[in-house]
Amino acid sequence: MNAEEKVRKIAKVLSDKKAADIRAIRVRDLTILADYFVFASGTSTTQVRALTEEVEFQLSELGVEPNRVEGRQTNNWLILDYGDVVVHIFHTETRAYYDLERLWSDGEEVDLGDLN
Repeated sequence: MNAEEKVRKIAKVLSDKKAADIRAIRVRDLTILADYFVFASGTSTTQVRALTEEVEFQLSELGVEPNRVEGRQTNNWLILDYGDVVVHIFHTETRAYYDLERLWSDGEEVDLGDLN
């Protein structure tokens, strides 16, 4: 599964689980951290945890495991690092506070309009 396919699968899983404001940004030309960042929000720490667990489960079913998962202690901001794709799942207020999309605004927004 290439990076773009991963982004689309992750975005679909998040959409199906009712995540809010799902965005993906191609950052391949801006950083060595990843090729893509995916951002999504949940309205509670319970939803943030559930979204993270579902992404992990669905990708694991396809044989794709995260290199690392961060943030399980608080469930306000969970990060799934798949190497070429890094997924940030935030509590709504935490996302607004850190505003990571602004930091990566030079990246190319991925059109996820086909998720609905």
